[in-house]
Amino acid sequence: KQWYQRRVRGTRIAMSFMSRMMGQPDEEDNNMCNLSWENRIYGCGACFVIGIALSLFGTIELWLGQWAAFGFLYTLGTITALAGTMFLRGPKSQVKKMFDRDRICATVTLIASIIATILVAIILKWGWLAMICCIIQFLAFAWYTISYIPYARAAVKSCFSNTTGMECPC
Repeated sequence: KQWYQRRVRGTRIAMSFMSRMMGQPDEEDNNMCNLSWENRIYGCGACFVIGIALSLFGTIELWLGQWAAFGFLYTLGTITALAGTMFLRGPKSQVKKMFDRDRICATVTLIASIIATILVAIILKWGWLAMICCIIQFLAFAWYTISYIPYARAAVKSCFSNTTGMECPC
């Protein structure tokens, strides 16, 4: 029984932290969605897991030489994982936040790499270039994701500068 109570208390603390870190959804988004904060976290987590699974299935297609399936599944996984964040803030609020001054570069790079991956893999069927687009897509998604963690970008930039001796261009 004590283990269960500690687990519940730990879950509440984690949800409280996530709520403060992500901010609250817009009032309009709140009125459209009757999900509790716990259900929103579950929805976000489910989308994230499904997105990772789709990306992994896409990677399997890469090794089978199916470039179009690789690009499509990998990109669908990225979009699904990104859509999961809309459970936390609400769609309108999330889209506003995506185009904040601090995230505009990461958002535009992510969207451009998603479009480029689809074009290169499905229409042009250039395998190696599709893989490069997916690498750029992964890096852009990672950079976008850490923009929500306080001071994470500064830490990554500092690590990059200290390791390479170059200034981070982002």
